[in-house]
Amino acid sequence: MTTTENLSKKAQNFISSPRKMLINGQWVGSASGKNFDTLNPATGKVIVSVAEGDKEDIDRAVRAARAAFDDGPWSSLNPTARERCLHKLADLMEENADILSELEALDNGKNVAIARAVDIQLAIDFIRYMAGWPTKIKGGMLPLSVPYAPEAKFLGYTLKEPVGVVGQIIPWNFPALMCAWKLGPALAAGCTVVLKPAEETPLTALYLGELICQAGFPDGVVNIIPGYGHTAGAALTTHEQVDKIAFTGSTEVGKIIVKAAADTMKNVSMELGGKSPAIILPDADLEIAIPGAASAIFFNQGQVCCAGSRLFVPDSLYDQVVEGLADVASGMKIGPGLNPENMVNPLVSQIQFDRVMGYIESGRAEGADIVAGGERSGDEGYFVQPTILGNTNRDMTVVREEIFGPVVCVQRYNNIDEIANLANDTVYGLGASIWTRDVGNVINIVPKIRAGSVWVNCHNILDVAMPFGGYKQSGFGKDMGEESLASYLETKSVCIMA
Repeated sequence: MTTTENLSKKAQNFISSPRKMLINGQWVGSASGKNFDTLNPATGKVIVSVAEGDKEDIDRAVRAARAAFDDGPWSSLNPTARERCLHKLADLMEENADILSELEALDNGKNVAIARAVDIQLAIDFIRYMAGWPTKIKGGMLPLSVPYAPEAKFLGYTLKEPVGVVGQIIPWNFPALMCAWKLGPALAAGCTVVLKPAEETPLTALYLGELICQAGFPDGVVNIIPGYGHTAGAALTTHEQVDKIAFTGSTEVGKIIVKAAADTMKNVSMELGGKSPAIILPDADLEIAIPGAASAIFFNQGQVCCAGSRLFVPDSLYDQVVEGLADVASGMKIGPGLNPENMVNPLVSQIQFDRVMGYIESGRAEGADIVAGGERSGDEGYFVQPTILGNTNRDMTVVREEIFGPVVCVQRYNNIDEIANLANDTVYGLGASIWTRDVGNVINIVPKIRAGSVWVNCHNILDVAMPFGGYKQSGFGKDMGEESLASYLETKSVCIMA
């Protein structure tokens, strides 16, 4: 167990003893008695041990969620009461925002100040946004004309009902925020939840569990089971009493989950990988575009599903843009995220570090120019220098595959008319950005981009009211906004004969 500098007493207390799992309102150990260690990415050392959930624990949690949905107080709770629970949770998250930020920075490695300003604040705002929805979920009246019963009178209407018990599998890149994105619409809709955080980053989910209990949610409404994907995750995906699976993570794992969920015909929503283009057009303001393109890839160490990892630059601006990017990269201070001055922090794990370094070597071997970075930083923790791979092309592995690290592939182009085809030349379609001063370029190019989000003169900008999700192999279903409710609701048609 480690004692970490710059950590508050409350955070120190939270990691001072092994953490348990939340089932039916109680904090319990795993049925097997097993625990696993969660590590500090800045040092590779153990933070604390966590109960390791498995098939039996998932079954207990699902049965608790099933009872809370079918027979418990949650199923009879009116929309206003659900709204109050969500508002109370948001209030508690705000009161505890500093400790949530510290735990996020400690467990994931990210910058603590950015975690506070972005991850945790957006999570709070989204829970508050979703708190407004329970009283506004409604069906509608239907004018019925039944041709084979012309003399009869019918009344038709629809009901919007919660889908039921939801299994939610959370990634490690934005642990607290992804919990909020998944829990908010599920609870607003009236569902109950079994949530499995990523094994790399379980701490903020477990702390949120304590806040959920304090907020007054009935027992069994939210259950949190830390564990591994191939055990706890697989058991959740295939459990017969789970009605829906919501997953955020890699496309490879998403395909496995979709296939496993098909046996019981579960409702499934997926927010998956990306290889998002950032497109600098010839008329772009480079004073905005260069730092913007750098932020698009280096934010959160590139561990962002919609990171601008393919940068398209006109041949006439190539040298100027690449030089500017290199200046930004070289000026970024590297170090542990608990020091807010460090803007480049460790990758989440040894596995992710090895993956990213492997891609950098692949780029070098296939002929990319290492314009900046390309090496490990320091000899402790999982730090990778911000890396710019120049003169890349569509046939390189680094251009085709998602790296999920601080590595940008810069490609030249000559003709603006070809840029949409270049941008769409990927199996993914999560995000894209266009950098231009000409609104005509926006009007002409945006409709041609096959991506769920397109930013203009910015990248990675999110708002609780804007739906987020992908095209193609970046998944289906939406997080955030009103559309996030859709996959947590069923539509029932009712026909009454007078």
